[in-house]
Amino acid sequence: MHDLGVVGYYIKVFTAVFVLLNPIGAVPVFLSLTPGYTAQECNRAAWRAALATTLILLGALLIGGPVLSLFGISVDSFRVAGGLLIGLMALDMMRAQPSRTKQTPEEAREAIDKPDIAVVPLAIPILAGPGAISAMIVYGHARSDLVNYLVLAVIAVAAGFLSWLALRLAAPIGSRMGRTGVNLLTRIMGLLLAAIAVELIMTGLLSLIASQGGH
Repeated sequence: MHDLGVVGYYIKVFTAVFVLLNPIGAVPVFLSLTPGYTAQECNRAAWRAALATTLILLGALLIGGPVLSLFGISVDSFRVAGGLLIGLMALDMMRAQPSRTKQTPEEAREAIDKPDIAVVPLAIPILAGPGAISAMIVYGHARSDLVNYLVLAVIAVAAGFLSWLALRLAAPIGSRMGRTGVNLLTRIMGLLLAAIAVELIMTGLLSLIASQGGH
């Protein structure tokens, strides 16, 4: 694969991870969970949420493969399952609706009463939900070499940084974009995510069919 192909591949991976985190979509949630916070408390919550999100993504990258092996699950099977999950999230995003694969209404109500909302529910499951974790596992084992792991680690850190930036600027983003602007951007990101989900499912299915045909 030539350099442009490699660069294009990792741009696609970064796009998938960033869209799955959807930090812009998390801005209204962040604002709703921090109504009585001071500016310093909001900044601290944003930093802790972004740090926890980054660590969760890195953890999925490092231990995802061994966990799949422990349960005897092939990467291709997990790729199909992850693609289906991501597809469901994409449909919710295109309808600008909160995804129940990330957080149910009951969990959202419970989160309001939590004294510390940075790790739960902000980092997980609102930012680093099942879709983002699945993507890190799938892409981490699409190419099993050290360079791939290092680039994915950089992608996880970059996505975490952008999540921090979005939450850090939650108030101005919320006031300038408004709910309509956030919903419009979420729908566009959902369309991109749907295309990525279809590609994951098709790649996984074709690999599974090819492996069965070789037996």
